[in-house]
Amino acid sequence: MAILVALIALMWVSEVVDIALDHRLDRYGIEPRDVDGLDGVAAAPFLHVGFGHLIANTIPFALMGAVIALDGAKRLVLVTVLVGLISGLGTWLVAAEGTIHVGASGIVFGYATYLIARGVFDRSAAELAVGALVVVAWGGVLLGGLEPQRGISWQGHLFGAIGGVAAASLLAKRPEPGPPPRPA
Repeated sequence: MAILVALIALMWVSEVVDIALDHRLDRYGIEPRDVDGLDGVAAAPFLHVGFGHLIANTIPFALMGAVIALDGAKRLVLVTVLVGLISGLGTWLVAAEGTIHVGASGIVFGYATYLIARGVFDRSAAELAVGALVVVAWGGVLLGGLEPQRGISWQGHLFGAIGGVAAASLLAKRPEPGPPPRPA
């Protein structure tokens, strides 16, 4: 949980500093197809367009991140890195040139789809139940966030969601191999 708290604290400290600097940090977001904009893949999740945007991302980030962290700090870090890379690079590749993308919503979407998909890959009824709760709580937001809207990075949402499914697949718990069958 300490890692989750540290990530959230970094988001909030970044926003306080950004406001003190008259929103000059936001320029370090993802700039599609600009090599200099690749730095934004790492920076964008910690940058937000005001406290409303930050709060809207913090609540689901904290709740779903805490559920993921129940499987350990290593699992939380792996899911976050995989989702962040896929969300950020996908946005960098397909979003409109001349735009800057900031916010943790790509990771939020990735956390959600990770929690939804992991029960399928792990073949776990308990994880399927958690995924169903995520669908009930955030399903409408997830679908609505994929709709192109001015000022909202549907690309980050889409690639974050893809990253969550990829993380669930790559990190699936593999059954322990049992002893070889005995000849009859």
